[in-house]
This record gives sequence, C-alpha cells and structure tokens, in this order.
Amino acid sequence: MFKEKDLSKLCEIFKCLSDPTRLKILGTLLKGEKNVTSICKEISMEQSATSHQLKNLKNLKLIKCRKVGRSVLYSIDDIHVEALILQGLDHVAHS
Repeated sequence: MFKEKDLSKLCEIFKCLSDPTRLKILGTLLKGEKNVTSICKEISMEQSATSHQLKNLKNLKLIKCRKVGRSVLYSIDDIHVEALILQGLDHVAHS
C-alpha cells in the first residue's frame, strides 16, 4: 500500500507537526510571508530558537524562504501544507 520511503517521510512530517512551537510558526505563516523577527514577536520566542525551528520546517519542505536584500522571508511551501494544517484544525473542531 505505502512505499517505505514515503511512509518514513510522512512519519517525519507528522513528528515535526507534533511540536506546538512549530505549529505556532506555521499558523503565523498561514497569514502571510514574514521575516524571523516578525515570527519571533508573534510567537513570543527568542530568535535563535525560532531560527532552529524554521530550519526544521524548511528541511521537511513545509516552509520555504526567499531573500530580499538582507532579509529572509519565510512562507508556507505550498497549498498541500496549508491544507494539511487546516484539515487538522477542522478535525479538532469537529471532535
């Protein structure tokens, strides 16, 4: 039914999404593209810790970034990630 590598990758994604801090970051990015300073302010977290979590999310292709001058802007990688989060929230609300 599942390919072993796909199952392994999906487990990594769900493990990453099981962290409240990372979900807060994703929730912030659902509202639009932001730099690390804006993300830190919204989730009340130090920049070094936020940057570490952003790296984890980026490695799993849940978020992407682009450079504008000296700033790095982060955003949700694609509509699949957004749908995954929103469907999870819908499920929680429905329970």
